[in-house]
Amino acid sequence: MVCEHKHLLDVQNLSVSFRMYDSGLEQKELKVISDLSVSIDRGEILAIAGSSGSGKSLLAHAILGILPENATARGNMRYKGEIMTPEYQEKLRGRQIALVPQSVSYLDPLMSIERQVLGAGKNAKERKPALKNIFGRLQLNESDGRLYPYQLSGGMARRVLVSTAVIGDAELIIADEPTPGMQKQQALEALKIFRELADEGKGVLLITHDVDLALEFADKIAVFYAGTTLELASSKDFRGGEASLRHPYSKALWRAMPQNGFEPLDGFQPYAENLPSGCLFAPRCEMCSERCKTEIPEMRELRDGFVRCFHAT
Repeated sequence: MVCEHKHLLDVQNLSVSFRMYDSGLEQKELKVISDLSVSIDRGEILAIAGSSGSGKSLLAHAILGILPENATARGNMRYKGEIMTPEYQEKLRGRQIALVPQSVSYLDPLMSIERQVLGAGKNAKERKPALKNIFGRLQLNESDGRLYPYQLSGGMARRVLVSTAVIGDAELIIADEPTPGMQKQQALEALKIFRELADEGKGVLLITHDVDLALEFADKIAVFYAGTTLELASSKDFRGGEASLRHPYSKALWRAMPQNGFEPLDGFQPYAENLPSGCLFAPRCEMCSERCKTEIPEMRELRDGFVRCFHAT
């Protein structure tokens, strides 16, 4: 089926700020995401990689409209070409857009696993064969459906969350760190299911620390750092080696992989309250120039990808 819209999901220039109070009870805004842009097409898995605190989960919550009350999101988000107002997000949430949350606390402690996975309404009975199939693939027993969340191990709970998101009719699945606590074979099977859904024409946003695992299934990798996107590259570029990548931080991520020397990067990602005035990566970058310290680079197209760096070639 041909879609009239260019992207299934299009996020442009997103910023997320939190209203905070300092020690003198003076209110201030803390910007934790700035100028962040990503898009997902049908049939595509976009993996988002980056260290903790880079804004990956906040992006997921902004898309779904489930940010805390003290948060303000600005920018342009469209789903199937339509602006995602709070009312539209509410309509999409759990229907057109499904979330595999990072925390297992999202499971209802008072409801059996089967009821949570199948959902309510007339479609619940029709989904029973699909539940049996998904449970089998993720090494869950049919009898596990009669259990309650407190009776599950952490790994089982994560597999249940994956089942809940993929069993429905959602066209976009946001998987926020879906595999921790799973055995390797279970994690591979979960990502294989996401790949099959993408091949059927759905879109998958995969948030992960495990770049290695993502490379086996994702089409593109978006590299996040301190609340913004530094590079958008194909998985092929990451597999092609350091020279195929564009941004110094992406190259550092590649060198940090176990098979590439497990080389750590000196320094730390800046906290949102103490961001540098220029390029966010400048304090840790060997290519840093005076311009990098005072100007923020724009995202630009380079070698069939996108990069936020003055010196990338």
